[in-house]
Amino acid sequence: MTTAAIVMMIIAMVTVWGGLVAGIVNLARHPEESETEPAPPVEL
Repeated sequence: MTTAAIVMMIIAMVTVWGGLVAGIVNLARHPEESETEPAPPVEL
């Protein structure tokens, strides 16, 4: 692999994994509130 390919691979990995970590941190700080959501329909 060339140096340019390795640099681009690292940038892509940081973007993907950084987004995943940011999403996890965001959900940990601001969890979804299920109380405001309507109840699911009941099947008869």
